[in-house]
Amino acid sequence: MIGANRAFIGWLALALAQGMSGCARAPQELAISGPTMGTTYSIKVASAPEGVDAHALRVAADQVLDRIDRSMSGYRADSEISRFNASSSTDWFEVSADLATVVDYAFHVSRESGGAFDITVGPLVAAWGFGARGEPIDLPDEAQLAELRSQVGYQKLEARVQSPALRKSAASVQVDLNAIAPGYAVDLMAERFRAMRLKHFMIDIGGEIRAQGRNARGEAWRIAVERPIDAEPEPYAILSLDDASVTTSGEYRHYFDRNGQRYSHTIDPRTGRPVEHSLASVVVVGSTAMEVDAWTTAFNVLGTQAGHELALKRGMPVMFIDVQDGELHSVTTPQLDRYLSSTQPSRK
Repeated sequence: MIGANRAFIGWLALALAQGMSGCARAPQELAISGPTMGTTYSIKVASAPEGVDAHALRVAADQVLDRIDRSMSGYRADSEISRFNASSSTDWFEVSADLATVVDYAFHVSRESGGAFDITVGPLVAAWGFGARGEPIDLPDEAQLAELRSQVGYQKLEARVQSPALRKSAASVQVDLNAIAPGYAVDLMAERFRAMRLKHFMIDIGGEIRAQGRNARGEAWRIAVERPIDAEPEPYAILSLDDASVTTSGEYRHYFDRNGQRYSHTIDPRTGRPVEHSLASVVVVGSTAMEVDAWTTAFNVLGTQAGHELALKRGMPVMFIDVQDGELHSVTTPQLDRYLSSTQPSRK
C-alpha cells in the first residue's frame, strides 16, 4: 500500500504538533484527517484566514487526492497508470501533466542513484511477497529472478513532459508509483492551500510531510522520527521544520522470516533481491515532498555507507540510523543538522 512503511512518522508528527503532552489542540487551529491511497492523511492549519474552515479544507484535500488517485493509483483499473500498464503498445501513450511530471522526476532519481530507485521494480517486489498477493509459498529461484529482472529497468521507459506522454520499450513493463506519488500529492495540496491564502500548515499523507510556516503556538513545526525498533512508537530524534518536507523509510516493521533468515520489504532493483545491510531507517528533508519521497527509497536501497557518500556529494539533509550489535547509531549530513532539535543516537 502507498505510504504504509512510512506512516509511523506521521503519528509522531501529530503527537508533537500537540506538544507530546496530551494537551488540547491550540486555539485557532483547524485539523482534518481521513483515509487515502491505502493509508491515511492528516492536515493541521494554524491562523486560517476568514472563510476557510474545516469543510473548505476537506473539499480542497479531497479534490487533490481524487486527482492523484485517478492518475496514479495502481488499485483502480481506470487510472491512467493502470491503463498504461495494461497496454501492450510501445507507442507514446498520452497522459496528464501530473503523471508525466512524476515519472520524469523518478527517472532523475534513478539516474542520480545509479538505479537504486526504479518505478518498474513492482514484479520483483511481488515475487518476494511484498505486493498485493502477500508472502509467497516458495521464494523465487535464480531462473525466476533472471526472468523478472529482464522485465525491470527504468531505461525501458520514456517520459515526455511537453505534450505529456509515456512510452515503454516492452509490453511487459509495469510502473508502480507508490514510492513517489504520495509526496507529489502533498506538494499539490500545499500548492492548493497557498492559493487559499494559507500560510501556516502541516500536511501528512502516510508519513510524507510538508510543514509550512508556524504552528498555532507560533513555533516551528516539530516532527518526530521514531526509534526504528519493533516496539511501541517513541521519538529517536526531533526535527524543527518551516517551509520544508520530510519523510522516513524504515526496514524494521516490514519483513518476513523464512528458515531463520530475514527478508526486507525493500528490493534492490539492481540485484532483484531484498537489501541485506544494517540500515534500519533513513530520514530525508527537502524542498518538496516528491523529492524526499523518492530519495528515501533510493537511500534505503543504497545503505548507510554508499547512501551517506551520495547525500554528501549532493548536499542533501539526510540522517541514516543503523542497528549495530543491538544498538542504534546515526550519521547525518551537515545539511540535516540545522533541522535537528534533539536526538538519542545510541539507545538500545
